[in-house]
Amino acid sequence: MMQNVHLAPETDEDDLYSGYNDYNPTYDTEELENDTAFQQAVRTNHGRRPPITAKIPSTAVTRPVATGYGSKTSLTSSMGRPVTGAIQDGVTRPMTAVRAAGFTKAALRGSAFDPLGQSRGPAPPLEVKNEDSPEEKIRQLEKKVNELVEESCIANTCGDLKLALEKAKDAGRKERVLVRQREQVTTPENINLDLTYSVLFNLASQYSANEMYAEALNTYQVIVKNKMFINAGRLKVNMGNIYLKQRNYSKAIKFYRMALDQIPSVHKEMRIKIMQNIGVTFIKTGQYSDAINSFEHIMSMAPNLKAGFNLILSYFAVGDREKMKKAFQKLIAVPLEIDEDDKYISPSDDPHTNLVIEAIKNDHLRQMERERCVEVVKASQYVELANDLEINKAITYLRQKDFNQAIETLKMFEKKDSRVKSAAATNLSFLYYLENDFAQASSYADLAVNSDRYNPSALTNKGNTVFANGDYEKAAEFYKEALRNDSSCTEALYNIGLTYKKLNRLDEALDCFLKLHAILRNSAQVLYQIANVYELMEDPNQAIEWLMQLISVVPTDSRALSKLGELYDSEGDKSQAFQYYYESYRYFPSNIEVIEWLGAYYIDTQFCEKAIQYFERAALIHLLWLRDPAATEAPAWPSHRQRPQEAQKCQSPNGTHRETDPSSHTGEETRKQWHL
Repeated sequence: MMQNVHLAPETDEDDLYSGYNDYNPTYDTEELENDTAFQQAVRTNHGRRPPITAKIPSTAVTRPVATGYGSKTSLTSSMGRPVTGAIQDGVTRPMTAVRAAGFTKAALRGSAFDPLGQSRGPAPPLEVKNEDSPEEKIRQLEKKVNELVEESCIANTCGDLKLALEKAKDAGRKERVLVRQREQVTTPENINLDLTYSVLFNLASQYSANEMYAEALNTYQVIVKNKMFINAGRLKVNMGNIYLKQRNYSKAIKFYRMALDQIPSVHKEMRIKIMQNIGVTFIKTGQYSDAINSFEHIMSMAPNLKAGFNLILSYFAVGDREKMKKAFQKLIAVPLEIDEDDKYISPSDDPHTNLVIEAIKNDHLRQMERERCVEVVKASQYVELANDLEINKAITYLRQKDFNQAIETLKMFEKKDSRVKSAAATNLSFLYYLENDFAQASSYADLAVNSDRYNPSALTNKGNTVFANGDYEKAAEFYKEALRNDSSCTEALYNIGLTYKKLNRLDEALDCFLKLHAILRNSAQVLYQIANVYELMEDPNQAIEWLMQLISVVPTDSRALSKLGELYDSEGDKSQAFQYYYESYRYFPSNIEVIEWLGAYYIDTQFCEKAIQYFERAALIHLLWLRDPAATEAPAWPSHRQRPQEAQKCQSPNGTHRETDPSSHTGEETRKQWHL
């Protein structure tokens, strides 16, 4: 038992770590380069494949190795089944493991490698649509019916009612053929009900437009009686309108009421219109009490001018004066949805509209308003209101650009009390300033200031007249006094900024415009002035930044765009300069300075053909300017901007203010502001 026991030598008794450095020299990899046997094994075939071992004696017998290239000897695995890719019983088993890479059985027979199947050629052409098929015939016929309905509506709009009716009838005939064809091919549920409805409705409308009322009523009856048409009951309103034209009032009321029952309560506007038709029909039949009920309901639910007027007529017919007064009060309480100051001003140059407005201005009620209203107020205890009415009258003349009448009206206040006199003189000063009559403007500005020294509008206008004479220091004093009286007077703050620019006190000018920008955030004029001051202070980066804000407010201002181009050009950024110069040219293609810059740019970039086009345009503009300088002159941008801001104002005794006409173009220094 002790033969396998080995005692440690006494010399190693104290060495606890002995033996750890002993290792088998087989694992010494540092000497592999010098190992001749190892190097020989690496270089030979013997070292590239593992040696053949045989655990079972029978499998160690030498046998031919089968491959996937047509070998006739079957290769079996140690488990007794064929190896993948081998040939078994004369049939090659597919190499499924490499099928995705394009290796197929056909490759063994000499076929080309074509994983995408490109050798099969292009795809076959699409199948030609068979135009003789029933479905295609139905689609073409449906398209034709839609076209006929559209042509009918267009003819009606153009006033050719006979052609509109013929097209509507033709659409009806083709639609009936379409329905029969659909019934033969498909089930009745697939019939296009919307098309049928539109054809019938258009046909009924064209019958009614051609005053063929019987045919129109029959067509409407076809639609109304068909339960498949949703909301067809609303067309009873149209039937009621036809009966009303035929003076069959009882049937008109009947159909209006039937339509009213068909319309849900959420459609209030439509219900109100139908009730209004019912009330008008009752008036025509002389049933005023029923008409009063209808119109009273309308005025309580949704008051409007027509219902209020008809209610007054109904009360007049029954002789109820007290209710007439109440109805008139309700009528005048209905909002006109028109600005009170603009209701007698034509919104367009349409001659017919102008004639209507003139007729309204000269009707009996308007004449009574002009003749009696002001006089009655003057004779009452509210005499101060008469002055306000006269001031408003002058403002209306100014809005209508009738300056002579405005001046004549305002001159009536020269002998009034100081407050009214100051308001009138302020406006007169402004009007004369616009006409460049600075002597008269200064005279009336003095009158306004002397009448009311605390009127900031008068002080601003006085400063403007002094500014026009070139006395900038004195003008600044008037603007400062206006600001002391009213710190919110934006005109005085703006004009004092212009004055400081003239005096080359750029820091103070910038301070004024920045304060104004805090009040008027999106004022294009203020943004331009800030940019211009920075430019004068030789700070182009800040100037560009404020001009970018300016074009965000007025993106189509050609002068602001050209100014941006000029600043970028001075900074050496030709690409950005070209962008803004080109935008300026696009919005205003007659500025010679911009055209010249663009032509020079194309010459520098060697696009001479483009440059020729611009220079030809510049030559043409110059020729036109020689013929008529006033018509085509385009002055440099900053040259006309040093004019002070005229305070177009009216100061009323009650001291209320309202801005009504701010100038929107950055090229004007004037902000027209009225104080009413």
